[in-house]
Amino acid sequence: MMIGWKMRRMVILFAFLLLLVPTLSFTQEYPTKPINLTIAISTGGTVDISSRMLAKVAEKFLGQPIVITNNGGGAGSVAYSILAKANPDGYHIVSSPHTPLVEVPQLRTVPYKFEDFVPVMQYAEPESGLVVRVDSPFKTFKDLIEYARKNPGKVTYTVSGTLTPHHLGMMQVAKQEGIEWTAVPVPGGDPNMPLLGGHVTAFSGASSWKRYVDPGQFRLLVTQGEKRMKSFPDTPTLKELGYDFVNLSIYLVSVPKGTPTPIVKKLEDAYKRATEDQEFIAYMKKAEIEIAYRNSEDTKKHLQEAHDRFAKMIVDLKIPREK
Repeated sequence: MMIGWKMRRMVILFAFLLLLVPTLSFTQEYPTKPINLTIAISTGGTVDISSRMLAKVAEKFLGQPIVITNNGGGAGSVAYSILAKANPDGYHIVSSPHTPLVEVPQLRTVPYKFEDFVPVMQYAEPESGLVVRVDSPFKTFKDLIEYARKNPGKVTYTVSGTLTPHHLGMMQVAKQEGIEWTAVPVPGGDPNMPLLGGHVTAFSGASSWKRYVDPGQFRLLVTQGEKRMKSFPDTPTLKELGYDFVNLSIYLVSVPKGTPTPIVKKLEDAYKRATEDQEFIAYMKKAEIEIAYRNSEDTKKHLQEAHDRFAKMIVDLKIPREK
C-alpha cells in the first residue's frame, strides 16, 4: 500500500511538471515578438515624450520592438479598459500617469478596478507648481491668496484637465482659506498658452512651465511636491505653507493582472536598465523631467497610498461621483 501511494504521488508530481513546462518555456523565451505599448494620454505632453523615449531605450534590453499607440480617451481610462481585457502575456502594456488608476475609478464608473493591474515600475515623478506671468503684481503665493480673498472669483487658473492633482491642490487651498477662484481646464495642447497670452491669472500644473520661468516670462510662486524642487530651491511647497496637499503623481508602466511574475520581472529589469541608460538620462534632463525609479512592489505601495489619500480628499472636498 505504501509503495502504491508513493507511486501515485510521483505520477501526480510528474504530470504537474509536464503541465508547467510550456509555461516555464514561454516565460524564459519572452519576448519573441513585438510588444504593444499604449500611452494613456494624448501626444505631445511630458508623459508621451518620456514614455516614447523610455520604450525606445528598453527595446535594446528586451530584444524586440515596442509598437506604440496613444489613447488618452476618458482621462486614460479607455486605455486601461482595453488593457483589463487583454491577454496577460506581457505583449500588452500601458504607460501613463497615475490618474487613470487612482482618481478615475473613484470618480466615475469604469469597467476596471485598481486591483486589475500590476505595476511594472515607476520611472518619473513630475514636478509641479503654480506660475504667474512675470509682469503680474503677485510676487508670492500669499499675495495671490490675499487678492483672491478680496476679489472672489476673479482669480482664474489653467489646469490640464478637471480634478487632476493640480486642480485638487488648488481646491484644497481654496477650502482651507475660504476663498473662491476659478479653474479653466485645458485638456489638450500646451496648457501654458492661456497664461502666456494673458487670458488667465495663473497656471497650476506639471513643470512644462519651466521653459517660460527660466527666460523670465513666468514667475514660480509655489511648488506642490513633498520636497522643494532642486532647480528652484528658494520656492516653498504648499505643504511648507501649511496646506494639506502633496502631489503624489507618478509616471508608470502597467500590465494586466495575471501576467506571469517572470514576465513582469523581465519587463521591470529592462525598463530599469533603460532609466539608467545615458541616452534616456540625457533626454530627460533636456526635457526637464525628473527620473524617479520604483520597482513593481514599491510602485504598488505608492499607488495604494495615493489611492487612499484621494479617497479622503473626495470626502473632504465634497467631490460628487459622476453618474
